Amino acid sequence: MTSKSKEFTVSGDAVEQIARNLHHDPFTILGPHEISWQGKKSWVVRAWFPDARQVFLREPETKLEHEMRPAHNPHFFEVILPEWQNLRIYQFHVIAENGHERYVHDPYFFLPQMGEMDLYLFGVGDHHKIYEKMGAHATTVGGIDGVYFAVWAPNARNVSIVGNFNQWHGGKHQMRVLGGSGIWELFIPDIGVGEVYKYEIKDRQGNIYLKADPYGFQHEQRPKTASVVADINRFQWHDGEWMAQRRHSDPLHRPMSIYEVHLGSWKRVVEEGYRFLNYRELAHELVDYVKDMGYTHVELLPVAEHPFDGSWGYQVTGYYAPTSRHGAPEDFQYFVDYLHQNDIGVIIDWVPAHFPRDAHGLAYFDGSFLYEHADPRLGEHRDWGTLIFNYGRNEVRNFLIANALFWLDKYHIDGLRVDAVASMLYLDYSRQEGEWIPNEFGGRENLHAISFIKRFNELIFAYHPGILSIAEESTAWPGVSRPTYLGGLGFNFKWNMGWMNDFLTYFSKDPVHRKYHHNMITFALLYAFHENFVLVLSHDEVVHGKRALLDKMPGDFWQRFANLRTLLAFMYGHPGKKLLFMGSELGQWQEWTESRSLDWHLLDYEPHQKLQAMVRDLNHIYRNEPALFEIDFEHAGFEWIDFQDWENSIIVFMRKTHRPEDTLIFICNFTPVYREHYRIGVPWHTFYREIFNSDAAIYWGSNKGNWGGIHSDEKPWHQHPFSLNLVVPPLSTVILKPQL
Repeated sequence: MTSKSKEFTVSGDAVEQIARNLHHDPFTILGPHEISWQGKKSWVVRAWFPDARQVFLREPETKLEHEMRPAHNPHFFEVILPEWQNLRIYQFHVIAENGHERYVHDPYFFLPQMGEMDLYLFGVGDHHKIYEKMGAHATTVGGIDGVYFAVWAPNARNVSIVGNFNQWHGGKHQMRVLGGSGIWELFIPDIGVGEVYKYEIKDRQGNIYLKADPYGFQHEQRPKTASVVADINRFQWHDGEWMAQRRHSDPLHRPMSIYEVHLGSWKRVVEEGYRFLNYRELAHELVDYVKDMGYTHVELLPVAEHPFDGSWGYQVTGYYAPTSRHGAPEDFQYFVDYLHQNDIGVIIDWVPAHFPRDAHGLAYFDGSFLYEHADPRLGEHRDWGTLIFNYGRNEVRNFLIANALFWLDKYHIDGLRVDAVASMLYLDYSRQEGEWIPNEFGGRENLHAISFIKRFNELIFAYHPGILSIAEESTAWPGVSRPTYLGGLGFNFKWNMGWMNDFLTYFSKDPVHRKYHHNMITFALLYAFHENFVLVLSHDEVVHGKRALLDKMPGDFWQRFANLRTLLAFMYGHPGKKLLFMGSELGQWQEWTESRSLDWHLLDYEPHQKLQAMVRDLNHIYRNEPALFEIDFEHAGFEWIDFQDWENSIIVFMRKTHRPEDTLIFICNFTPVYREHYRIGVPWHTFYREIFNSDAAIYWGSNKGNWGGIHSDEKPWHQHPFSLNLVVPPLSTVILKPQL
């Protein structure tokens, strides 16, 4: 060390590391340090200002300023304070090269804000509210307002925070790593909500990655990719009554008719350049519509931030942020709150199966395979061009489980529909031989993913009783909707993909051929009670050349509508909760696309208007008739009267509760043949009121039926002591209710 360098309290090498942004813990160099100087206990305060010409340390009470001197570098400053016994929070008076002056507090004054228990729980994958520590939090430390940042990047050489507040200069706010946790943190005073930022991450080879915050609560609207500091705790909720009721409810025995919605294409404002509705506009318009239509819940295609509209939200880059396309986080909280105040539940699609490769996202986050696997045989979804989470890594598992809890906690979400569960369960999902790696026992099951799914379900129900956890799972994996303590995966519902495929295949056939495929309409009852099923006619069935529901139906114009009415009414009678994708109730002719609004103009035409009216009536019947929801998942709630009339393509069944007076009888005619004197067996000698007929004129049908109902005959039929001599309308579903 030269004689001149001895004038300074820091080495030239250390200053060089700070100047080149290479230090893993800048707090050991910058900020206040107690030293012995000229035989006395003193303080030295060091600062790095790449744009500064001159810097003064300013005492807050006295306003006294101490000039700081450059040390080894014209932009590295230090000052020795031999008389300041009790070091207090101070400010820097910075004079920039361009003459601009500013006063700022020192980020390197403040102690770590992440506790040892936080680090331990995150390290073992069990910090359930890690989102309250990681990310960006506007807070007050030592009486000073600012933002606390924390990010996990264990393989980075160093990490900085960059944003408008520091001219996106990676050297100005260098973070420190907390021990061996891999968590980097820094409290930056004098900034707040609304600041735009990213993490500048430098790997061991010196490569630089600019990353959005994995735990960021808000992101810029695409095509911009930075994160935004947001306060998600200031919203005042008004849904206490809903939340209390939910906590004590049992969704298995309650009506659940779900309206599946893509917020960006449900409705747009044509007069203003076809713009999106914002969350607050959507809240009011969607509530009015959903209440009128009688749905109990809405299910939103993923609302987490995503860069590409064409992914519909299923390629997420901001797992902790509602998409900025429709407004700020507080606006989305308003949306959920308003739906709850109007007794409408909110389910969101959640995507823990994969994530995209976007440069600002989770992929290769710190210059290593951090959230994903290094081996593409484990880490790539070739079908989707995405990456698979490494469920065996504690911190990754913690990221996802805390994310699920986050949406339930901070946004009062009522349920998560977990996307692509089958792809998580199987190591060989959509892979050829040689393209996958067996588990440790030689099997095809992804043991880490299974463990993750079970733990996820155990925790969300422990924290939030009464919520919905719904699996989109398309295989025969046993016990998907059974508790983990009984060996299941722990969901409380499963999408019935098999029913949906058989159902739509059957209805796409010309009625003259349906008698040869009668088992496709009855087969689902062989396994209907193996799981807690949701019957779904979702967005996946009306895209990519599959055609809209109405367009799938065979026959002439009238028959297409009649087929769709019959299909929907049968669905409401079949055991299982219900889900219908937006637009299906209108009779859309075109496939759905995210790039335009639904064809609301169709309601100017009678057939579409009356189809919508029928769906509305079905929802209200469904909600008012306990037989349709109280015993959905037990044999006791369903009974065939006749499933063998394949020649006429007619089925007859009962939906029941433990109270005989609740019983409903469904007669479904899947051909355009009008049948008189069609006899069915019934258990009671009474009048059977016709409470619904999909062929009614009010639904644009032919208006054939039983004129309000029919009395039974004392003639045994179908192993019942009595029977009805019915008129069965063409292509119809009729519902009768005994007047007991």
